[in-house]
Parts: sequence; C-alpha cells; structure tokens
Amino acid sequence: MSEEIATLGGGCFWCLEAVFKELRGVTGVLSGYAGGHVVNPSYKQVCNATTGHAEVVQVRFDPAQLDYADLLRVFFTTHDPTTKDRQGNDVGPQYRSMILTQSDAQEATATAVMQEIAAAKLWPAPLVTQIAPLTTFYPAESEHNDYFERNPWSGYCQVVIAPKVAKFRKSFKDRLRQVAAE
Repeated sequence: MSEEIATLGGGCFWCLEAVFKELRGVTGVLSGYAGGHVVNPSYKQVCNATTGHAEVVQVRFDPAQLDYADLLRVFFTTHDPTTKDRQGNDVGPQYRSMILTQSDAQEATATAVMQEIAAAKLWPAPLVTQIAPLTTFYPAESEHNDYFERNPWSGYCQVVIAPKVAKFRKSFKDRLRQVAAE
C-alpha cells in the first residue's frame, strides 16, 4: 500500500483528528503545528498567537481507498472555511483554515476542490481557506494525540468536538471506517 499525506488546518486539531480518524481510507492522524516562523513551537507558544503557526493535522491515507479530493471535501464540510482566524469560539491565527500542500498535484487538486465548494455555495460567505506549500510540520506534544478518544467527557469535547463528529457521521455515513454509534 502506498500512502499519501495531507496537512490541514481547520480550527482545533483535536476536532480534525476526531473526524479524520473515522474516515475510511485514513491510516493515521497526527496533530501538530505548521505555517509559522518559530522552530519546534510548543502548544503554549502557538496558543499565544506569536509563532505564526496554525494547529494542523497530518492525515495519512490510502489513495486506493480515499482520494485527496474526497478527503478535502470532508475537510471543507466539517469546519467553517469562511471565518478568518477562527472556528466558533476558538479565535486567533492558530485556528485558521488552511491546506498545506506537498506537491504541485496536491495544490492543483486543493484549488479545484475549493472552487467546487465555492461554486456549490455550501457556505453563505466566501471561503477564506489558505492554500500554501508545506514547509515544516512540527508534531504536537503527545497529550494532544487521540485527545477526543481519551477525554470524551471533558467540556470542550462535549460542546465542540462531539457535535462535529456527529455531523460528520451523519453526512458521511457511507464513508465511515466502521459503523459508529450515533
């Protein structure tokens, strides 16, 4: 099996990880930081919005089961790509919507899918998602891995992540890795 990697920012990396881990064809999700100017930033530094980094996930996937364009369609429908530097109550440049590409082919696909989503008018406002080449990805601290899975009853998980996961499960029922309880 050959794998590909997509690097995506769409608000809190805990939310993105929880959604993509359930998508059939995804073989792994790693939370981290990208798009900034500080070498190996910490969560605290990124949250202070001084490093230029966004919270992102690297999604490893099997292109024989899930192509990059479909992965991006899930991305565009499971976060709000119309709000600059925010997702809901999470505000700051670390929560910006972005696609960090690893090849010219990924950049072309990302541009085409973004145009498709905009033309379909799935969102009431223009898309503000940035598309840029990935320069460096820094893995987040280990406590951020499997966050929703390990902390399902925390307030943030219940109020923010659980509704996103439920929306994903409802919208992409046929694309789930396994049938998830609703």
